[in-house]
Amino acid sequence: MRLVECVPNFSEGRDRKVVNDIAKAIAYDESVKILDIEMDPDHNRSVITFVAPIDKVSEAAFRGIKRASELIDMDKHRGTHPRFGAADVVPFIPLYDTTMDECVEIARSLGKRVGDELNIPVYLYEKAAFLEWRRNLPDIRNEKFQYEQLKEHIMEEKWKPDFGPQFVGKAGATIIGARDFLIAFNVNLNTRNLDIAKKIARDIRERNGGLKNVRALGFDLKERGMVQVSMNLINYKETPINRVFELIKSEAERYGVSIAGSEIVGLVPLDALVQVADFYLRLENFSSKQILEKKIWEGDEKMIENMSVKKFLEELSSGSPTPGGGAASALVGSIAASLSSMVANLTIGKKKYADVESEMKEIVKVAVRLRDELFSIVDEDVEVFNKIMDALKLPKETEEQARLRKEKIEQASKEACEVPLKTARLCLDVMRLSLRVTEKGNKNAISDGACSAYFAQSALRGALLNIRINLKNISDENYKKMMQDNMQNLIKESSLILEKVEEKINEVM
Repeated sequence: MRLVECVPNFSEGRDRKVVNDIAKAIAYDESVKILDIEMDPDHNRSVITFVAPIDKVSEAAFRGIKRASELIDMDKHRGTHPRFGAADVVPFIPLYDTTMDECVEIARSLGKRVGDELNIPVYLYEKAAFLEWRRNLPDIRNEKFQYEQLKEHIMEEKWKPDFGPQFVGKAGATIIGARDFLIAFNVNLNTRNLDIAKKIARDIRERNGGLKNVRALGFDLKERGMVQVSMNLINYKETPINRVFELIKSEAERYGVSIAGSEIVGLVPLDALVQVADFYLRLENFSSKQILEKKIWEGDEKMIENMSVKKFLEELSSGSPTPGGGAASALVGSIAASLSSMVANLTIGKKKYADVESEMKEIVKVAVRLRDELFSIVDEDVEVFNKIMDALKLPKETEEQARLRKEKIEQASKEACEVPLKTARLCLDVMRLSLRVTEKGNKNAISDGACSAYFAQSALRGALLNIRINLKNISDENYKKMMQDNMQNLIKESSLILEKVEEKINEVM
């Protein structure tokens, strides 16, 4: 299923009934899943996280915006967080098999509909922005320019909305966009001095020369008797949570202030928390694959292990790019290994072949190992393909972003070459077994041994095609030369083996 995540922020964080009514409007269809609802009374703001199929997500968001406009009066709204409207910010984030370009189209289409049907001014931001200066959310709506200021200035050319009327009603305006995943992370300080929170926020945020990928503001949490540094971390892989936390801790100590606690608003990727654990526990050679629950989840998500052959074939024939030729090649290689094992098992215990029985038993052991290794590559091939897709989604607006994106694409493409190379090498090992069972195994099953060889070479060549298509993304000439040499050697040896298999079957059959 092609899914999109949407994380709308609504200007209500105190009345649970209002927020629940909005959530109910969003979940209009059973395919729309509400993952999380966060309410903050100090900010007077709620964040609803939901996922939906690509053809349902816009309607779900529209219904949420419409319901919020009916229930929330911005003239009466008070809170510490900057806001433009009842449905304040509505970002779309690409998930499984969806692209950023598709989310941009969803955001723009929804913006037009909200403007036309609900008569609400709409501003597009991030990847969906029409105007360069509106890409960054803080440049549109911030501490100094909110709902009240927009009402005064919306008739100016600068503040003409992308869609909808050039006036502000009680529902305010809505900011709609498409972006990558971000983490809403807050650090609370043991002080009532708001100036300290604002100074720390100013010093750590990117636009003031602080940490890259960090947007920060200082807020007063009056009900809790403390202040807060509230942040959006727009790329946790480049700037992890622990680095932000440590810098705030260091800055707070300069003012004689300690940290009361921190919080994550909404959902967070597991890998972001693994980064934190890795940093503070000083773990060596640790990865998220060592997490028990993730291993269980991965077991549920494995395509072949929990899927019938019919279901896999349906997935293979669908419009999704995965599973594709690489996964199919690995599966065919696994089938080839199974056939070699079958011929060896049909030979064991037969008096006529007693002199090769020990060799056949060894072939069974090796064939089963190859079968299982190739079987596991089916999912591995999908994983490396997804890494390329993730790299292709990286921003490229600046020279630095373009350089980093190119590096990530090349790195992912190399990984995507290594997996089919492993497939091809294992298939060659299968062909060596195919030749042995064809030459020495039960002659009544010689056609099965030959099928094993043909299947294995087809899988080998299919895997090599996946290497060739990924090499076009790689500029490292030494790496490309090495890969091309490997491919030539694999084709040469596999062709020689197949010739010998054909000679044998022609002799016997």
